[in-house]
Amino acid sequence: MPDYKELYLQLMRATEKSIRILVEAQQNCEEQILQEEEQESRT
Repeated sequence: MPDYKELYLQLMRATEKSIRILVEAQQNCEEQILQEEEQESRT
């Protein structure tokens, strides 16, 4: 019989990891946009 609790926990860990990756990517993009805006405003 499958260990449903362990399967659920694996799914939740993968979901949390995916969310962290997406949030990090979004933050990196936002930082790049802000840096470009700062450079443009200095010019």
